[in-house]
Amino acid sequence: MGIAPSITTRTRVVLCLLALVLFPVVFQARGFAAGEDASYLADRGTGIPTSMFGSYIRRGDFLFYPFYEYYYDKKTEYAPEDFGYTGSKTYKAKSWAHEGLIYVAYGFTDWLMVEMEAAVISQRQYKSDRDISAMPDSIRESGIGDVEGQVRWRWFGETDVRPELFSYVETVGPTQKSGDVLIGTPDWEFKFGAGVIKGFGFGTLTLRASFEYLKETNKFESGEYAVEYLKKISNTVRVFLGVEGSQDEVSVIPEIQVYLRENIYLKLNCGFGITPAATDIAPEAGIMFVL
Repeated sequence: MGIAPSITTRTRVVLCLLALVLFPVVFQARGFAAGEDASYLADRGTGIPTSMFGSYIRRGDFLFYPFYEYYYDKKTEYAPEDFGYTGSKTYKAKSWAHEGLIYVAYGFTDWLMVEMEAAVISQRQYKSDRDISAMPDSIRESGIGDVEGQVRWRWFGETDVRPELFSYVETVGPTQKSGDVLIGTPDWEFKFGAGVIKGFGFGTLTLRASFEYLKETNKFESGEYAVEYLKKISNTVRVFLGVEGSQDEVSVIPEIQVYLRENIYLKLNCGFGITPAATDIAPEAGIMFVL
């Protein structure tokens, strides 16, 4: 359950965020104790972690990542009243979505980067066989999906004994059109998170967690959390495995990255829901350009 913040709470949050952003500016983030050839950096290099699985960005890099996602779930919850029909009972039925996305990022320094992501989406929700309302057999919506941006910074780099510590702030803008229910974001969302990274001989582990403030409900809630594993198999192949969740929705996500050139690599992954509330399957494919 979220907790509605008071004015004082909001003020404290703003002050904390300002402190988080300004601290690295005043006390510049400490870098790595060794170069990129350090054994604990073998899988990822010296870049700052981005929000894209197993992808990192260095100072001066510009990332461009066009990609496609598909979602299928046979047990999506809905109520007829969500779509303007009589009936408040919750049903479960299948749904799917096709989504095309563009992701861009820039590394300003060794410890600071920004990124943005925008989507177009087409989604269809089917009606349950048990639903006797006047709702049609399926409802489809298409248009602009989520539009979001992040600022990420490194507090200090990894060493032989110490993990890297990073934080991020994310903003999702309101994109939902009047009458839409399935797609878009109804109001502003703000997310605040942090994570640690440590390289080992068997691979690189990342732990991260966040909380979020939803303006629509005026509540703070627990956000996304994940455990991630990355391993460089060869000069052209890396593998990734993550367990990612948000409240009661948890998925396992394997990914393979294949380098087509030194600065271009193919990313193929698929999310598999492992809790009842999670989307059943969500494959993704795209090509990352490092410019």
